[in-house]
Amino acid sequence: MRKLISTNGLSNEEWLRYRKQGIGGSDAGAICGLNPYVSPMSVFYDKTNEEIETYDNESMRQGRDLEEYVACRFAEETGLKVRRSNAIYQNEKYPFMQANVDRLISGKNMGLECKTASAYNADKWVGDSVPAHYEIQCHHYMAVTGAEAWYLAVLIMGREFKYKRIDRDEELIRNLISIEKEFWEEHVLTGNMPDPDGSEISNEVINRYFPAAVKMSVPLPSYLNEQLKRREEIIHLAKKLEQEQNQIEQKIKLFMGEYEEAFNEHYKVSWSNVDTVRIDSKRLKEERPDLYRDFSKSSQSRRLTIKAA
Repeated sequence: MRKLISTNGLSNEEWLRYRKQGIGGSDAGAICGLNPYVSPMSVFYDKTNEEIETYDNESMRQGRDLEEYVACRFAEETGLKVRRSNAIYQNEKYPFMQANVDRLISGKNMGLECKTASAYNADKWVGDSVPAHYEIQCHHYMAVTGAEAWYLAVLIMGREFKYKRIDRDEELIRNLISIEKEFWEEHVLTGNMPDPDGSEISNEVINRYFPAAVKMSVPLPSYLNEQLKRREEIIHLAKKLEQEQNQIEQKIKLFMGEYEEAFNEHYKVSWSNVDTVRIDSKRLKEERPDLYRDFSKSSQSRRLTIKAA
């Protein structure tokens, strides 16, 4: 590996610009289709768009603030010494592969990735299991740095602290390099958007590219006919499955009657009271048009409608 840039004194905007120059550890799982929160299409958008997004939320803030705590707990549990690297690294042979690692382990050819998770996601860390996109992230770092192993440590809020050693897997790393190389060369460098994966994230990316429609028509290519036909079949199947689901739930409701809960050794069912308050917008518009106007919010989106000819 080689050092691309020191992160000491680097502003957040400068750091984000350097991230656009290559594929980072958090991108790797998304490119492989393993990240439930990021799609290949959204990674492509990030790498090819000049806009610098500085999105942040409380969960991200806590993750940054607790990184040092996780690193200290790891050192305490293992007896290993860890240090900050304060740099963005590149793989010399594949310079599009970047690594901005949390910690390196002193005296060993290893590193540490620090994570935090809510108690609601504790099931993803049961036993020896870890989320797949985090494991890929660690192998990406090993591919960039040449490390022989990488540790993944997690603080599950209010529950427990745990860590796992992930040993270098040469075959997996070769496959990962191949996937990332293809993504970078066939998509990012050429501007050829990857195929959508059906996720809501991909929907958001498409809407960013094409936010408004122009009043024009375009011929529909015949190669899409099979996919449109399959879409009709899926809609029909989904309706049948939804009806079957409703039928099962109706039988359970009839069994429960006025009781709120039912349970056995396998399931716990709750059919409880829920109070809902909604604004009567029609009445508000008629009786208080001034309030309706002041508190109404206008937005524009695009609706996809498909009809058989």
